[in-house]
Amino acid sequence: MLIAAAVCPHPPVLFPEVAQGSSTELDPLRAACDRAVAELVRCGADRLYVVGRGPIDREYGADTGGDLRAYGVDVRVGPAPGVLNLAATTGRWLAERGGRTPDGYLELPDDLTPERAAERGAALADSAARVVLLVMGDGSARRTKSSPGYVDERAIPYDDAVAEALAEADTAHLAGLDPDTARALMVAGRPAWQALAGAAGERPFNGEVLAYEAPYGVGYHVALWNRA
Repeated sequence: MLIAAAVCPHPPVLFPEVAQGSSTELDPLRAACDRAVAELVRCGADRLYVVGRGPIDREYGADTGGDLRAYGVDVRVGPAPGVLNLAATTGRWLAERGGRTPDGYLELPDDLTPERAAERGAALADSAARVVLLVMGDGSARRTKSSPGYVDERAIPYDDAVAEALAEADTAHLAGLDPDTARALMVAGRPAWQALAGAAGERPFNGEVLAYEAPYGVGYHVALWNRA
């Protein structure tokens, strides 16, 4: 059963080694992520899983790691580096900063259907009596002229609505996110957020948004859900 979840972004610049001279600009975002993960660790759950975007629908065990060589720095996270995608690698890094190694990882591709994402999240929630999820996902990368993608006027309202849904633990809104719209707006978090909705099911949760920023033209949400 899912008892709590944290939602965090996964930009490579969250790692100080990648950000280098501009690392302090993201200190508030890192602090919000650390606070959210610390709350998960304090739950004393039986299982902590990281959920994030990946090339295929696949689970990995606790002995899996990743690295940041694709971003020009020799940073390795966990054993067997090079296996996990950026989202799960960042999740492992955040969890270990908080004092706990995740028990497993679920990577979900951009073309995964909402129904399948929800099923995958529900299966994780059913894997133990007390489960927590660290849900990794960025918002739109088409918000402003400084964004990685060309500006789309739908991007900021889209991210605003996700922030509201996370604050209200609104699983219906997250479950209803359209995959085609998410791809058009370069939203990395859609399948992971829908896995969270599936894991929560019909049970009531209290939501809190700890940060909602877009320092580089990409929407970054940090939120915490706890059983009501």
